[in-house]
Amino acid sequence: MEFLRENVLQKQMQKVSLENRSFTIIQDKYGRDIAGACFILQHGGSVKFRDREWIRSDEYRRFSAEVLKFQAVPVEAIDASGCAINYHGLDNLLPLKKLQCLSLQRCPHVDDWCLSRLYLLADSLQELSLAGCPQISERGLACLHHLSNLRRLDISDLPGVEYPGLTQILVEEMLPNCEVVGTDWTQEGPEEQPQDPASPIHAKPAARDLGDPCGVS
Repeated sequence: MEFLRENVLQKQMQKVSLENRSFTIIQDKYGRDIAGACFILQHGGSVKFRDREWIRSDEYRRFSAEVLKFQAVPVEAIDASGCAINYHGLDNLLPLKKLQCLSLQRCPHVDDWCLSRLYLLADSLQELSLAGCPQISERGLACLHHLSNLRRLDISDLPGVEYPGLTQILVEEMLPNCEVVGTDWTQEGPEEQPQDPASPIHAKPAARDLGDPCGVS
């Protein structure tokens, strides 16, 4: 029985690894924004190019080839909620230098090490949602101090954060110009937040690695 579980787990990890490969061929041919968009759409997420409507893949993760016509248009928003994106998969998103809004809600493989890479989006990123990500802890959130242009950050429902109320206060001090949405520490349970349909953002704790993703000992 243990062998079967390990075999299933190994196959799942191989599948995730394959899905998070770098789209270098597409990037070389169509540019980094098209490559990032195709990566997200193949994961079942949604993308928004500047001054365009949201583009979504269907239930089979298929999407229109019209996406390839937007080579000269930057991606400004991504909704990757629930997608199996991991550390390596971020290679397809970090080159998107005009990306303003990123939702990673409920992404099971987004962890502290992933957050340590987001500084590469610091010049453009204004909205970020990490709500419901089970692998994120206080260490990862500390890495977000690089994101000085953030205006809204959702850190609600993070089971890996031991003291959510205190953590929210510390993040607010770290990012004084950012609206931080998190646990309502005056009540039990997370605070329900209204969602803005125009933005994906308004929409047992994980084991911690002994290393520090921010390089702080």
